[in-house]
Amino acid sequence: MEPLRIEAGELSAEEILTALREGRRVIVTTEMLGGSHTVTLRHDGSTYYCDTPTTLHKHTEEEEMRTCIDRMGYAKPVEVE
Repeated sequence: MEPLRIEAGELSAEEILTALREGRRVIVTTEMLGGSHTVTLRHDGSTYYCDTPTTLHKHTEEEEMRTCIDRMGYAKPVEVE
């Protein structure tokens, strides 16, 4: 399956998580450390991975991954009414 390539802030956290649950890798282009970098998000069926230019983060729970996606700015900001 082709990876989903997005810019940071292009999709919601739920849209990113849906793609991961479907078995797709999500490649996010983001501004980090003064330049443009890619981050690869993936799910192997039990563990979520966030592979950044400096670290590989692992999350066992979907909510942990959602928090990471939001905190790191990979998803659209949640609009508060």
